[in-house]
Amino acid sequence: MNKYYNEAIIGNKNIVASFSEKGEMLRLFYPTRDYKQFIETMHTGVKVNDSNIIYLHEDINNEYEQYYTDNTNIINTKIKNTYFNLVVLQTDFVPISRDMIIKKLTFTNENNIDLNVNFLIYSKLLSNYNNMVGSKVENNVLMQYSHDYTFSIFSKTPILGYRLNNSSEDIKSGVLHDKDYIGMANDSAVSFDVGTLKPGESKEIEIFIYINNNKEKYKFDEIIQEIEKLREIDTKKELENTRKYWEEFVKKHDGLEIFTQEEKWQRLLTGEEQINEVTYKKYLQMRKIYARTILLFPLLSNEETGGISAAIEIDENRTKSGRYSYCWPRDAVFVTKALDILKMHEQTTKFYTNFSKQTQSKNGMWEQRFYTDGRLAPCWGYQIDETASIVYGVYEHYKMTKDKSFLEETYEMCQRATEVLAKFPLGTFPNGISGTFGNWLLKNTTNENSDFFVKLSGRERFITHESYDLWEMNEGIHLYSLSAIYAAFKSMIQIKRELNISEGIEELENRAENIKNYCLNNLYDEETKTFKRNNKDNITDISMLGIVEPFQMLDTNQEIIKNTIQKIELNLRTYTGGYIRFENDNYLGGNNPWVIATLWMSLYNIETKNIEEARKQIDFVGRTATNNGFLAEQVENETMRAKWVIGLGWSHAMYIIALTKLFK
Repeated sequence: MNKYYNEAIIGNKNIVASFSEKGEMLRLFYPTRDYKQFIETMHTGVKVNDSNIIYLHEDINNEYEQYYTDNTNIINTKIKNTYFNLVVLQTDFVPISRDMIIKKLTFTNENNIDLNVNFLIYSKLLSNYNNMVGSKVENNVLMQYSHDYTFSIFSKTPILGYRLNNSSEDIKSGVLHDKDYIGMANDSAVSFDVGTLKPGESKEIEIFIYINNNKEKYKFDEIIQEIEKLREIDTKKELENTRKYWEEFVKKHDGLEIFTQEEKWQRLLTGEEQINEVTYKKYLQMRKIYARTILLFPLLSNEETGGISAAIEIDENRTKSGRYSYCWPRDAVFVTKALDILKMHEQTTKFYTNFSKQTQSKNGMWEQRFYTDGRLAPCWGYQIDETASIVYGVYEHYKMTKDKSFLEETYEMCQRATEVLAKFPLGTFPNGISGTFGNWLLKNTTNENSDFFVKLSGRERFITHESYDLWEMNEGIHLYSLSAIYAAFKSMIQIKRELNISEGIEELENRAENIKNYCLNNLYDEETKTFKRNNKDNITDISMLGIVEPFQMLDTNQEIIKNTIQKIELNLRTYTGGYIRFENDNYLGGNNPWVIATLWMSLYNIETKNIEEARKQIDFVGRTATNNGFLAEQVENETMRAKWVIGLGWSHAMYIIALTKLFK
């Protein structure tokens, strides 16, 4: 079953879980943001009086309402079964200092008859030849175990019944019986007796989900002993502590003072001098997205390494994409800019001084993407802008912190990166050879141990000769990639000056100028007087904006820039006011606006003082956020609803950056 939409996300520094809009737990990651994911299916339901199971996530008589406790990562899902008039308030959260999920359920009888309620859980874990899952019930705990981990479900309420094999069918009746205490299936079911509710009466039950790392302790008596301690915790106290922690976290990271300067932000968002209901409504929506962004970033970040996941995974089976829960250096650099705005400087520093250093290749470049623990993730091509973005990002972070020790710590890393950038993809190289980086290496590199070569049948073959673009779809020499390299050179010049290093500055200046001249001479369309996105086609692409925002290779007043913007407006703007990535985009239909594309245009309009248009684009994004305040990758034109990846870090980062530019 494909589970594409994470409508709610909760977690702490080690555990992250996502939910559907109906409260179904879709994924649970531990001990990092992107590994390991345990859940294939987790369904909950109730048996009321003599009924069969009524699934909480799916029943024709269910009505739903979902909301976060304000300024927290505590998610509440209210489910009303209109047939029995039974209301279930499900509150899911992860305590800050405990690696477990607590599910607090309150059952309220709004009927005029007594309701006898049992609560049931069906849990199917991901399992394969290298990760076989078995199950066991002991001491009122359902334990689903593999070689490496034990996944336990328990409550302070005793288990009423359980089924370890064939549970997917048996649970339908709402009655669970099993003679065995141990089984080989990777799916099991368990039930708890909530009791009889009189009309108007409410009762609560608490469910705990705990994952034990078997490398630390693997004997069941040890795990049970740990669970018995957890069973004694004060859930109300844990919930209150979690609420206070996240509220303080949001308050601490209100870098744009949105919570303290309400009137100012209402005027900035709308341009209206008079505060009215419309302006206040827009402010509230912006504030919701802003708070959710602050709360999302720590759930995407690996606190130990500094790696930043692009999103919580949505497509494990790669049915529509190459997966999302990895750290792309390029995406992460945009996120780090937002982290700095939100006063999360420590996390940004860790990304550059730890994660970036750890993942840099011997030759100075960065590959396409990584796990957040720093290990190389599956890749399909080299993207030169990933390397350039890191150097650019280092100096952007320094501009926010003015910490010279940070520059000293990252200088060698940036120096190695600019050395590889200096060879790619154009210019005059040693021995007067001109051409692409790949051609130069093939003719000039004889070192068999070079990181740029692989051995194939005794012959050397260059791994990358042309770079993929930032959309990872087209090979060639790209305007965006060249702009990123230009910005990297300019950033390195400033880094050297800050550290009083003069060596190499003149060469970097020349290389930056050569890149600018190359773009003007080779990526220029004589007929339309506009830029081309690459050296192979003339398709209009929102990434052409990179030449002015954020990389500032050219001034916005130049005629070629104005003409390029007109081309973008003509070919990429949709009837709803959003912007697609590029013409003839075929990814997921290709006709839907992207949040980052729309915000990219808002950044350009702010830069050119076209504030009214920028407001419209920011408002477009605000109106298309989810009910919980998440921004998606795309927006469906017909419905103006979030589409595809919900909670995309890059989208949220661009929103924060756009608000910052508007603020200034």
